[in-house]
Amino acid sequence: MGDTVYLNGEFMPLEKARIPVLDRGFIFGDGVYEVIPAYSRHPFQLPEHLRRLQNSLDAIRLANPMTDAEWTRLIHDLIARNAGEDQSVYLQVTRGVAKRDHVFPNDARPTVFVMSGPLATPAKDLVDNGVPCITATDYRWLKCNVKSVSLLANCLLRQSAADAGAVEVVLFRDGYLTEASASNVFVVRNGKLLAPPKNHLVLPGITYDVVLELAPRA
Repeated sequence: MGDTVYLNGEFMPLEKARIPVLDRGFIFGDGVYEVIPAYSRHPFQLPEHLRRLQNSLDAIRLANPMTDAEWTRLIHDLIARNAGEDQSVYLQVTRGVAKRDHVFPNDARPTVFVMSGPLATPAKDLVDNGVPCITATDYRWLKCNVKSVSLLANCLLRQSAADAGAVEVVLFRDGYLTEASASNVFVVRNGKLLAPPKNHLVLPGITYDVVLELAPRA
């Protein structure tokens, strides 16, 4: 990870960042997140990522703690404070600290955390030759369009792939392909590009939209 992170209004070294144990993100997984790649220190498709963040916040009835302009300044500032031309920016917003109660607190202040690390890209050999995958039943919740920090099902599914010596697990629900544990899935068949429709059963991937934009040109 990068040396500098942002937590609730302050930049600090990663090792000094702390949250209370009663933060609802820790207790309930009550929060959302985004991961934004930055190429040559430029965030990729940032307006689209911020739009998806807003959609996730709206879905869990949590007010956005920042405007798009404030998010943009913060993300550019954090990138500038960390090493590496290509970075992966992770941001997370939780409902904040409150007594343990399933009902939303009235006075909790959202916890905002942003960090940056090296951007991992697939090796050329993997791009050229592909990777092994397995398939499994998609048993996640029914609001996969929300980029929730509650990722236990995804972790279990991805671990099943690792246990089988595979890289990813392609998921099916009621006989239809949805996505993978941490990826959108496209299929090329008979010269046609096929993709699951956007709905509540898949995450609306930013790369998904870019692929659909670029595909007609190819």
